[in-house]
Amino acid sequence: MKTIRSSILCFVVLLFAAPLLGAQDLSKYRHFTLGMRLTTVLERTDQKMADVKVIHGRPAQIQELTWWPPNLPGPAFRSDTVEQILFSFYNGELHKISVTYDRNSTEGLTAEDMVKSISSKYGPPTNLVPEVDSATNQGYDMKQKPVASWEDSQYSFNLVRSSSIDRLGLSIYSKRVNAEAELAIAEAVKLDKQEGPKREAERLKKQTDDLEVMRQKNQKSFRP
Repeated sequence: MKTIRSSILCFVVLLFAAPLLGAQDLSKYRHFTLGMRLTTVLERTDQKMADVKVIHGRPAQIQELTWWPPNLPGPAFRSDTVEQILFSFYNGELHKISVTYDRNSTEGLTAEDMVKSISSKYGPPTNLVPEVDSATNQGYDMKQKPVASWEDSQYSFNLVRSSSIDRLGLSIYSKRVNAEAELAIAEAVKLDKQEGPKREAERLKKQTDDLEVMRQKNQKSFRP
């Protein structure tokens, strides 16, 4: 009897814990998952490789894809609450999702309202950041101001406020892969700076050579 009671108790605990564990998967946002391949994201957004922007080609492939969700079908025919999503890829792997909400969909909502809404799906935040008055904090100059964070050992899910357009959004990333991507970007910028003068000289030489080819061609064909 004691064994049966223990089994029932474990079953009840698992029954109630399972939804909570599933709800706190910080690697997922809607039908996208960090770690997805670029080709999979293209399929799910109905876009093509031509829509992908290459940010850096070395020492790693850094790419971005911007997606504007379509209007939701139905008699109401309303737009999605999300205005756009920026997907960031490191060597073809999705490592960061940046979400910008439609202004009309969040009008009147406070940061607390947004935190409550997100917590209903991802659980309570691990960190809440008090609002900072930028007018009285001259040193606080960030493109995105953190509002609240949901974190585990692998992923970081953040509610942020854009300092330039004062709009709330999300920044979701894999801690490990995002760190590798940031190092690669820093190295790419360093390489671009070092090789900039050489590439500019090559560009000017090619421009001069092309102009000379056209000059010689036109010399033969020009008639006054």
